[in-house]
Amino acid sequence: QVQLVESGGGLVQAGGSLRLSCAASGRTFSSYAMGWFRQAPGKEREFVAAISWSGDKISEADSVKGRFTIFRDKAKNTVYLQMNSLKPEDTAVYYCAARRSTVVAPVKDFYDVWGQGTQVTVSS
Repeated sequence: QVQLVESGGGLVQAGGSLRLSCAASGRTFSSYAMGWFRQAPGKEREFVAAISWSGDKISEADSVKGRFTIFRDKAKNTVYLQMNSLKPEDTAVYYCAARRSTVVAPVKDFYDVWGQGTQVTVSS
């Protein structure tokens, strides 16, 4: 089983940037699709972005297109979420998720491995 650990969250002013990391450990990381989700207080967990193992399939939520970028480093077994032009509405706990699959999906039920989450707070 793959274990996921997120890092890189914090407090940033509106317009600023953060880079989240999701490090995978455990069994082989190959053929795993990876996704980022977020959950604000009182709201459902929502899709942010996902990337296939090969990196040729990427899906992004409309709300983050042009501002967030997902990419992965296979050698480091790590997936990143580069977040630029942050807005107060991006404030949430961000979760990394994984599933052994060659496709990606923008739905949380697709993923069966989850990290513990990292808090991102954007001040106005």
